[in-house]
Amino acid sequence: MDAATLDHLRTWIGKSVSDEDVISVRHARLMAATVDYGRPERIVAGAPLPPLWHWIYFLDALPPGELGRDGHPARGGFLPPVPLSNRMWAGGRVSFLKAIELGAPMRKESRILNIEHKQGRSGELVFVTVLHELKTLQDELCVREEHDIVYRDARPPSGGASFPAEVPGGEFVRSYTPTSTMLFRYSALTFNGHRIHYDQAYCREIEGYHNLVIHGPLNATMLANYAEEVSGARVVAFSYRGVSPAILGDTVTLHASLSGKCVSLRAVLGSGTLCMQAEATVE
Repeated sequence: MDAATLDHLRTWIGKSVSDEDVISVRHARLMAATVDYGRPERIVAGAPLPPLWHWIYFLDALPPGELGRDGHPARGGFLPPVPLSNRMWAGGRVSFLKAIELGAPMRKESRILNIEHKQGRSGELVFVTVLHELKTLQDELCVREEHDIVYRDARPPSGGASFPAEVPGGEFVRSYTPTSTMLFRYSALTFNGHRIHYDQAYCREIEGYHNLVIHGPLNATMLANYAEEVSGARVVAFSYRGVSPAILGDTVTLHASLSGKCVSLRAVLGSGTLCMQAEATVE
């Protein structure tokens, strides 16, 4: 990527948008069914929204003519027109400063923080970092999130890092196997049109995956919810990084280990490949 292109992309830094939504109880109940939350009695008006479930709200609804080939909104609107074909969630850092109450109206303010170009083992990479702030209508900040999006050229994904087969003592472990129904439901809940999650021909022929891709934010959500489950406490900060994609047919094993208020987490595939790693702070 030449310097002029990168300079043009960086003109998007500082661009901002805002939106309002109601944290619908019904939508949260659909999410609970999708991820088999197991505690439906907690999904009631006034109860706190579980960590990372804010991703099912404040959804963009663009008509077909404003979508790109991949099913995402066409580039060059809020997000910069990065000239690399594949777009994925790379990771992020989230602070939960005040509980979001189910049923409450909220405002979301988003701003492009940074655009960075790197040369990786698989070729050129462009990282776009977006700041999201969720506030009450009285302007109380509830969630501050830095979301990293990575763009790269299409090519078969690497195998990723290996995770030790031996599980250290004191760790909590739980597995789940996403199905095509689960992927469909999560795409619907997040209004995510990215074709890698439902179009097998597109996955194989365009983006280089042999089957449907399990949503990165879905795995992050499972890890954050698992942190609360094993600690018995509320997640107040969560950072995560995608390491290798999980593909439909993979069993994802969640590993969690506790050390005081810190929960170290990993999502590992059946092959031993590390899919995602995360850290949670609880209180």
